[in-house]
Amino acid sequence: MDIFLQQIVNGLTLGCVYAVVALGYTMVYGIIQLINFAHGEVVMIGAMVAFTVITALAGSGAPPVIIVLAGITAAIPVCMATGYIVERTAYRPLRNAPRLAPLITAIGVSIVLQHVAMMIWGRNYISFPQIVQFTPYHITSNPNGATISNIQIVIILMSVAMMALLLGLVYKTRMGIAMRAVSQRPDVAGLMGVNINSVISFTFMIGAALGALAGVMVGSYYGIAHYQMGFLLGLKAFSAAVLGGIGNLGGAVLGGILMGLIESLGAGYMGDITNVCTLDKFLPGFQSLCEANPNSSFFGSNYKDVYAFIVLILVLVFRPQGLLGERTGDRA
Repeated sequence: MDIFLQQIVNGLTLGCVYAVVALGYTMVYGIIQLINFAHGEVVMIGAMVAFTVITALAGSGAPPVIIVLAGITAAIPVCMATGYIVERTAYRPLRNAPRLAPLITAIGVSIVLQHVAMMIWGRNYISFPQIVQFTPYHITSNPNGATISNIQIVIILMSVAMMALLLGLVYKTRMGIAMRAVSQRPDVAGLMGVNINSVISFTFMIGAALGALAGVMVGSYYGIAHYQMGFLLGLKAFSAAVLGGIGNLGGAVLGGILMGLIESLGAGYMGDITNVCTLDKFLPGFQSLCEANPNSSFFGSNYKDVYAFIVLILVLVFRPQGLLGERTGDRA
């Protein structure tokens, strides 16, 4: 039970991060029907900028909370500017082009941002300075049982707060009404006085701000950053958005949390399930492998990155619209 609870805690932490990144994907898709594959690189830039500021202030004697807030404050405008520039220069000219053109452009922008980050911060992994003291809290009475750290608590609370603020923005403000109008009928929204270009740029910038915060959370959680860190993270978050229903904010949150739980539980239990000695009890022919290497397995925790894409394939095959999505035709 302790192992199960620990995997649930780890899965919720990962799932909240995936949900925040997936919200960036689903917002852009909901507005202009475009998969922004460069969003993962925006997350990476947020982590790198925050790392630079936190490292510069680490020896200043300032309180850790102030240092982390300074890193976040620096990362958000940089990522928002990146999102605006990408939308203005790479996506807006192709808004009415065939769908394959902006898709290829998005992949190209992703590669460009990776190499720009490599030229600025280098090829090597960068370690986040440990300015915040790691403090575990026991969930059960067993001193060796499941724990949740102060960093995990902050990540979960920040993610919930950002999701709530985004939902409030979309459903309770004039800009949110304009965003939903452009999403449903951009031609009619334009006739009603909505500046479509400004709304789309604002959507990219809000998604980039979420990406900046997600980058800081990922860097703080794992303790490292790299110029390629956003690629796999972005693909997993995109899979989460598809799982929940691309274009649906609630679906992105649900898909992200489910994706984190699937990855964490798979990493914790698939190794035992596919252990050669376990398989020997049900299938003939594994006895020699069990005797030679009893600890080997066919699908252990080192394959945890595969689970997200297995789920993506299954969703696309059996429910392409996602868990909370609805079947709709192409927008006129």
